[in-house]
Amino acid sequence: MARTEAAAANEPAWRERAVARSVDAARSRAEQRVERFLEAAFELIDEKGSTEFTIQEVIDRSKQSLRSFYEYFDGKDELVLALFEETVREADEDIRQAVEEESDPLERLRAYVIRHHEWCDPSEEPRKRGSHHRRAISEFSMHLATKHPDRMRAALAPGSRLLRGLIEDAVRAGAIRVADTKRAAALVRQTVMYSWFGNRLVEDPRQRLTAEETWEFCLRGLQG
Repeated sequence: MARTEAAAANEPAWRERAVARSVDAARSRAEQRVERFLEAAFELIDEKGSTEFTIQEVIDRSKQSLRSFYEYFDGKDELVLALFEETVREADEDIRQAVEEESDPLERLRAYVIRHHEWCDPSEEPRKRGSHHRRAISEFSMHLATKHPDRMRAALAPGSRLLRGLIEDAVRAGAIRVADTKRAAALVRQTVMYSWFGNRLVEDPRQRLTAEETWEFCLRGLQG
């Protein structure tokens, strides 16, 4: 082992740079292939309005091979989970931007709730923000939550941390009164995230809960 480590330490710099470039190039190619699979799946969801597509359809749309698909995904669930994670990442960036536009602690918290509700909007039309129609992904997340809870928690963790920080800031500012900020954040996020589920059961669109109503409900729950 000592001889191996010593030999590695004595490798010429050009060899290390060449290997690094090779690894970087391979990673870049892999990322491009994965992105093509994701874009193909998103396009199929846009057209179908659901996740009822087949792996073969994704392969045909992406103009890649079945072998290549299984190099990166175990199956359809793994692909849809990647779509969910990408959606959450895009949402988190947009929500954080909305929050940063405000300075008052309570207004920052409100911006989070309103923008998050917009991302969970149950409308049949594509959302105002984002590249694709995400409602089908939200609906499939129920299935993903039972089969891949660890991955789901990991994807949602950054947004949860942001919300808890906003609640803590509002508490310090005296804008709300909360004893347990972690549980308060969980209650607010669950209320917002799954408001779309209840709204899907309301036949008259005029009777569906709005982002402002959801915020007012959360604010009263936080004793604002």
